[in-house]
Amino acid sequence: MTSSDLVLERMMTLHPKVIDLTLDRVHRLLAALGHPEKRLPPVIHIAGTNGKGSTQAMIRAGLEAGGSLVHAYTSPHLARFHERIRLAGELITEPALTALLDECVEANGPDEITFFEITTCAAFLAFARVPADHTLLEVGLGGRLDATNVVERPALTVITPVSIDHQQYLGETLPEIAGEKAGILKRGVPVIVGPQEPEGLAVIEARAARLGAPVLAYGQHWHVAEERGRLVFQDENGLLDLPLPNLPGPFQIQNAGAAIAALRALGKGEAACEAAVTRAFWPARMQRLRTGPLVELAPQVELWLDGGHNPAGGAAVAATLARMPERETHLICGMLNTKDVRGYMEPLAGQVTRLHAVSIPGEKNTLPAEMTRDAALSAGMDAVTAPSVAGALAGIAARSPEARVLICGSLYLAGSVLRENG
Repeated sequence: MTSSDLVLERMMTLHPKVIDLTLDRVHRLLAALGHPEKRLPPVIHIAGTNGKGSTQAMIRAGLEAGGSLVHAYTSPHLARFHERIRLAGELITEPALTALLDECVEANGPDEITFFEITTCAAFLAFARVPADHTLLEVGLGGRLDATNVVERPALTVITPVSIDHQQYLGETLPEIAGEKAGILKRGVPVIVGPQEPEGLAVIEARAARLGAPVLAYGQHWHVAEERGRLVFQDENGLLDLPLPNLPGPFQIQNAGAAIAALRALGKGEAACEAAVTRAFWPARMQRLRTGPLVELAPQVELWLDGGHNPAGGAAVAATLARMPERETHLICGMLNTKDVRGYMEPLAGQVTRLHAVSIPGEKNTLPAEMTRDAALSAGMDAVTAPSVAGALAGIAARSPEARVLICGSLYLAGSVLRENG
């Protein structure tokens, strides 16, 4: 265990709940730390149900291509906590992270605070101390009461597509959830709005109108589409004809559109927009695994990894698979017990030969493999259980050595795979 791992483990004990949405504890700790949230480089704040991470990665690629230094905060991490905090383009170092966490624990004292809240405060402290041109903040959950939502005057806000997820925290209906996401809007600050269901868009637009926040919405103020193997983006500043995103999947077209709209709103030109679609990297979003122990276990298998975990994520994966060359396709799937498992699987049923259900290693909220299998069967898939990802992969490779295999269902499973696969 590293020094930061030990501090992070201690932080997990500071509040009995993993998620407890309120800003009171965050404001208290930030005050004790000297209000670093007031000293951040210009902030781009990103909320939404799907596509936040990919959109952030594309905005960062576009900004960095022009020589800008960019801080970035994202969650959850996949393999190591350090992935959450990127300082002026580089992942935070182990010594810097340990020192920051220690400082935050000391400033917090015996008071209750959730793991996400205290680590977000640590990120703000790091960002306030290291010079940069921009700060990209990805919302953890929701928006209105998310620990990142303490910046009074961001330069820009972005809302990616909103769909049903985390109902136990955000509300049962799409308008309720959209209202929580729209909680990041600030008076007079422009908001980029990705493709939305009409009832979600109405909520976002109503809040923007109350706050006098200029709206730049997909389908109204900007358009993006794939045309003849190119990405075509258009807004009031003109038309861009760009390569398709290097992040695979048709849903990345809309994420790229939001990223380009954000870059244009920040005054960036075509070179930045092209870099956004050609240079972004975002792990576990239809990521092809080409090296590592799992690849060596099944060298002829075409191996993919995706962390999508809600019905919209399942639909996005299904659309991606539908566009790939025809091939026997297997899923190795592990999910959390808080998710709409059948809703995730139903769009995938027509694309898949068989689902191999696994429990997520080391995750207390994993859905047991047997229940994942049963959900797949009820969604119309052929499904079996497997003891592990490696066990499932070895079994598939033995019967169908040239199959396509997608490991999917949870970012926690994706993180476990990335650690296991080096």
